[in-house]
Amino acid sequence: MNRWQEWLAAESAVREAAGLQRSLRPRPAEGATTDLAGNDYLGLSRDPAVVEAAAAAARRWGAGAGASRLVTGTLELHAQLERELAAYLGQPAALVFSTGYHANLAAVAGLAGHDALVVSDAHVHASLVDAVRLSRAALEVVPHHDVAAVERALGGAGERRALVLAESVYSVLGDEAPLAALAAVCERYDALLLVDEAHGLGVRGPGVVRELGLAGLPHVLVTATLSKALGSQGGAVLGPESVVDHLVNRARAFIFDTGLAPAAAGGALEALRQLRSRPQLPEVVRRRTVDLAAALGVEPPAGAVLSVPMPSPLVALAAQASALAQGVTVGCFRPPSVPDGVSRLRVTVSAGITDADWARAVEVLVAVVKEHAP
Repeated sequence: MNRWQEWLAAESAVREAAGLQRSLRPRPAEGATTDLAGNDYLGLSRDPAVVEAAAAAARRWGAGAGASRLVTGTLELHAQLERELAAYLGQPAALVFSTGYHANLAAVAGLAGHDALVVSDAHVHASLVDAVRLSRAALEVVPHHDVAAVERALGGAGERRALVLAESVYSVLGDEAPLAALAAVCERYDALLLVDEAHGLGVRGPGVVRELGLAGLPHVLVTATLSKALGSQGGAVLGPESVVDHLVNRARAFIFDTGLAPAAAGGALEALRQLRSRPQLPEVVRRRTVDLAAALGVEPPAGAVLSVPMPSPLVALAAQASALAQGVTVGCFRPPSVPDGVSRLRVTVSAGITDADWARAVEVLVAVVKEHAP
């Protein structure tokens, strides 16, 4: 065994002992369990109209975009999706990417640089963390939801351009950022606020930014994913046309990446249209979320993600396995995926589950949590 093999084996052993080993588990095309782990919040990934739109786009445009967006990989389908996304979220312009991860990389690394300051909430997604590293900007991480700390950081920015990072609804705890206060502070200090709407779009209609009347402000930028409530794949940056133009010309995660596949773009576009025409879908999610939170004894989240603390990674794994044995799949978040180091079950709500399956899943979860939670 050479030194690399020895190192890999030792790393694996450490993870195994701590209950932090992860593995890939392919799921069948037809779900054998009730899925409360995925992010298909509105149940649109298997909606017949969405699936047919994805298939039709592939038949017309091919299996892939064929090139990067600046070569020949921009399709009319991309332009239509960008127009309708911008209109729905109340933003002047949008730029679509192959993943939500790429959208965050492009927005931060394309706008910040060694001469900028990034002020980041401690709980932002890993894609934003990685984006800051790529940007080479100075970074100040502030405590979760601490607007006063953001203001202090901006007050010390001096002549540097400043970018503040937050999520509208956080992906682990399911809590909502104080966006109105953050937007006001950013305006006062001539800073740009970037809000990741990955878990707000769809569950909260056009997202929390528009809900609060912040959409279209020149200092508020939005990123979003097409792979959660819209049930497809891809991401987008939305904001002023000047920002979109800059990213088209300077963001490496856009320039050097192949365009979003036609099937994903077509599916996302139809899902967006379904969301606009079926406002009852977010209402179903919200009702189920409130009811499940009450049943599990946790605070109702701002979106569709419920976080149930567990005593340890091993207990969290045991609880997850117990639910799965009874036909319910839930997420299991353990370090380093959790910003506060607390292992937890992560339960996501979907409008795409039948009432009977939903009722059964709630029964299972209540019993599992009662058995395993502290």
